[in-house]
Amino acid sequence: MSGESPTAERGSFGLTRMRPRDPTQVFRAASPLELFFDLIFVVAVSFSSAQLHELEAEGHLWSGVLAYVLTFFGIWWAWMNFTWFASAFDVDDWFYRILTLTQMAGVLVLATGIKSAMSHGDYRILILGYVIMRLALVTQWLRASRSHPELRRTALRYAVGVVICQILWIGFPWISPSLQIPVFLVLVACELAVPVWAESARKTPWHSAHIADRYGSFTLIVLGESVLASTSAVVSAADNSHHLGQLVITGFAGLVLAAGMWWLYFATEVTERLDEIRTALPFGYGHYAVFAAAGAFSAGITVLLSSQMDTSDLSPVAAAATLTIPVGIFVLGVWFLILRHNLEGVTRIIVPVGAFVIAACAFLPGAIIFAALVMAGLVVLVERHRVSH
Repeated sequence: MSGESPTAERGSFGLTRMRPRDPTQVFRAASPLELFFDLIFVVAVSFSSAQLHELEAEGHLWSGVLAYVLTFFGIWWAWMNFTWFASAFDVDDWFYRILTLTQMAGVLVLATGIKSAMSHGDYRILILGYVIMRLALVTQWLRASRSHPELRRTALRYAVGVVICQILWIGFPWISPSLQIPVFLVLVACELAVPVWAESARKTPWHSAHIADRYGSFTLIVLGESVLASTSAVVSAADNSHHLGQLVITGFAGLVLAAGMWWLYFATEVTERLDEIRTALPFGYGHYAVFAAAGAFSAGITVLLSSQMDTSDLSPVAAAATLTIPVGIFVLGVWFLILRHNLEGVTRIIVPVGAFVIAACAFLPGAIIFAALVMAGLVVLVERHRVSH
């Protein structure tokens, strides 16, 4: 199914003029190329989650979480930028595909550098993959600037802003380790400022329903990867354990949590909040916490299983927290970005309180069971009290 505009005309070398897409187009679904793009990105998410599990299971809890937070930003930000660009400009000719595939190649380069970045603080390969992705997108923005005069200023602002950020990122691996965190925060602020600056010239015509669909699809893929990782961990542990009953309970409770996360995310529509830049940008930026928490969920359940098998250096409470805290953050993020605008009465307060309760379940014996029960209760409340559209 082609993603190009119905009025697109082929020009020299079989290329199409990159006209903006119609933001009111009916039934704007994700293209096969976009779905392929998502699957490649999930490879990087899976690598970062697996490395987080290894670091947490070895007792490197805080350093592992910090490394994961830094690494995941590059994965999420590159995905987000392409997603919004493709919602506004998508011609689906050979050059567009090549540039998108180049970004996918950059993702794989980034993925190969995740272990060295998270375990040894060596960000050279990871930054290389990130820069490949970003510069391919710069080429897309330059192409868009030539094709549509009214959006030229916006497109050139994106291109210039991204290039400046990449020049700064290239120097990141060689700065002093003591300065990495403050420098990282400054670079993140620069990256986040680029869309704000560029869109202030003229808003790009993204498609609200398409954006909601793209974010929903990526959430599904990340949750699916988490279920696969947790199931694989249960199967592996069952082969070497006499505590099969406990493993089955943990696996079932993990499925309840994943199902609850899915249910809450898709409990209500969000499209109407994506029409304006003042609400669309917070939605996009806020998904960093949602996606990162979903990725950490798979690491948490494998860490909890390792603790139950006595193969983890973490205490039972700390091991449980690697699961309950990401789930709590996910619920809190979904409430803030989506649910709070569509809930009635006291339920608007109960959901964020429930998120903190899920996180606090780490202090209880059988933490995952209590967390699953709280999640089930939140789902029932949301279903009973959400606003009908």
